[in-house]
Amino acid sequence: MNKGKLSAATIGLGGIQWFFFMFANTVVIPLSVGAAFQLSPEEISGALQRSFVFTGIACALQALIGHRYAVMEGQSGLWWGVTLSLCASSASLGLSLPELGGALSLGMMISGGLVALLGALGIGRLLTKWFTQPVMGVFLLLLACQLIMIFFKGMLGLSVSDKIDVPVAGLSLVIVVFVLWLSIKGKPFVRNFAILIGIVAGWIAFRLLFHTNSAAEESGGPLLALFPWGEPHVEPSILIMTIVTGLLNMTNTVAALKGAEELYGRQTKEGEYRRSFALTGTYSVVSGAFGLVPYAPYASSLGFLQSTRILATSPYFVGAIIFMTLGFVPALSGFFASMPVSVGHAVLFVAYLQLFGSAVRNLAGVVFTPATVYKIAIPAMVGLALMNIPAAAFAAVPALIRPIVSNGLLMGIVVAVAINNVFNWDKFELAKDEKPEEKKAS
Repeated sequence: MNKGKLSAATIGLGGIQWFFFMFANTVVIPLSVGAAFQLSPEEISGALQRSFVFTGIACALQALIGHRYAVMEGQSGLWWGVTLSLCASSASLGLSLPELGGALSLGMMISGGLVALLGALGIGRLLTKWFTQPVMGVFLLLLACQLIMIFFKGMLGLSVSDKIDVPVAGLSLVIVVFVLWLSIKGKPFVRNFAILIGIVAGWIAFRLLFHTNSAAEESGGPLLALFPWGEPHVEPSILIMTIVTGLLNMTNTVAALKGAEELYGRQTKEGEYRRSFALTGTYSVVSGAFGLVPYAPYASSLGFLQSTRILATSPYFVGAIIFMTLGFVPALSGFFASMPVSVGHAVLFVAYLQLFGSAVRNLAGVVFTPATVYKIAIPAMVGLALMNIPAAAFAAVPALIRPIVSNGLLMGIVVAVAINNVFNWDKFELAKDEKPEEKKAS
């Protein structure tokens, strides 16, 4: 892993690689949320530009004054799922979309302020005690499974259709093999930029093979639009839901920073936890005001770091600045938004395979016996089972808890934290140097 001084070329290329990673993880969120709120194309375009600008700023500030790791700060998957689920059930809640959006915006702001306050008071220290190695192992395993399933479907063309697109799937497979080959067999410099090479080569191949129109969309919406989802007002049920979601979202910070400690070989300082939570909470306040999904550190960045082998924050910072700049230029935003989804998903599929290795390493210290296997198996299997239940099956679940109960990753984390911290498993473990046969003989 490269943490030392880098050449200007490595920093520049690494920054471009980080830019594409940030872009691929961001672009679909404002598009889907805008569609859920039935916003106009101009409003969605403005939200897309705001997402680029604000994500770049959020990442840069975390690197400079927050946790100081090269870990992407992006729009939270948990918040994204909750927002889409509430939009889908707005009628059953007796709210119009603007009414829901206004209540949700205010709730996000209040939740963000609470997160910033709790973070400043040192709640991170308590959460780190809950996130033991077994919990981290379950979290990373479920995260890897969730992301790989999403990207695998995208590779097959299922993100834009309900049927497999065979030509697109074939190209995606070629891209995956190509990036894997670069990552394993390439020279060190090439291995560091396998993700970037895969995106550029895959994009060019897609254009040549499928002859799609790549003209950039030059018109953009308002970059700054206050409360585009609706006028803020208090809706008690939505307020409670947003506060709970904000508190649960704090686990993303702990999981991401605990995982980064393993890569960087150092402990995260308490002050870094405080500043990171304070920034994330502040981002949530701003997100609510400007119609964006609230933010959180991406634990998925760990897989990207392991794939590129570049841990220095300088390329990450450059990528954040490029991404922020992109949002100010509507023509460029439109051009990069035309990148084929299947290409981005194929490359990220390879990058996130590294998360499986992180999960295994966290579980390496667990002593497995017929009893202790449950502390890993129960949360992991519950999470995986929930991930594979169709969303429509949760229709009978109350709308306010539906986004949480249907989230396999989140429920897996909750069960893992509960099982591993409520029960004392030490008495069920064999000593590491004691084998079952030896116990029987004695």
